[in-house]
Amino acid sequence: MKAIFLAFFWILGASLQAQEVERITLAKDATDEAILHVYKPAGKDGQTPAVLICPGGGYRRLALDREGHDMAKWYVSNGILAAVLEYRMPQGRNEVPLNDAEKAIALMRANGKRWKIDTGKVGVVGSSAGGHLAASLSTLVADEHRPNFAILYYPVISLEDDLAHQGSKHNLLGEKAEDIEIVRHYSLQYQVDDKTPRTLLLLSDDDKVVPPLNSIRYYSALKEHHIPASLYLFPQGGHGWGIKYDFSYYQEVKDLILKWLTQAEVLTR
Repeated sequence: MKAIFLAFFWILGASLQAQEVERITLAKDATDEAILHVYKPAGKDGQTPAVLICPGGGYRRLALDREGHDMAKWYVSNGILAAVLEYRMPQGRNEVPLNDAEKAIALMRANGKRWKIDTGKVGVVGSSAGGHLAASLSTLVADEHRPNFAILYYPVISLEDDLAHQGSKHNLLGEKAEDIEIVRHYSLQYQVDDKTPRTLLLLSDDDKVVPPLNSIRYYSALKEHHIPASLYLFPQGGHGWGIKYDFSYYQEVKDLILKWLTQAEVLTR
């Protein structure tokens, strides 16, 4: 029994040593603050790829564990620096989350040497409303702040009424939710251009929260602009699975991501 406990604590200690975490405040306002949690793989020689992780939560709260910190630990375990963005809630201030995401990716590239990041391999990962933020970073910002690749889990893409997750729409836009031009601006299938990064989309056919057509229309827009893209639509799983052991395709998702990153020459295997 003593040997089992010693082995457990040795494994736990090794895991903690392998994942050094730095906490950085990006922005503050009267009610909220944006924080970047940077997980660094230990023992890496040379430069490593990196991902900025944007958890979901309908632009009202953040699913920081299964779509944030738990994901970061998995990406780090595969030799990728992972930074979890605890972005500010918009409360109708539509520019706030994207401002936080821009600051985060700029900071990551600015710290490329210190964090041993390959600044040409900085991607974004987003889930649900965090997928909308990740796709916004891929389409709406200046070229220097765009990621080099994107991985989107069951993302909110459109804010038009036929496809929108209404909570995300109204939390992001507030009183501007009835403004047709603003709604179209944040319906990201219309914002894809030739500078949008290669993208991997992962979702479930039975998602009742964010209709799968969100991802399908974004994928179609990417292909119209000749952007390398892949879409995997699992037959079941619903919404919000993130990194969950009870998701039926848990292992398949991990394998697909690693294979996609390898084929995109982000990872070397």
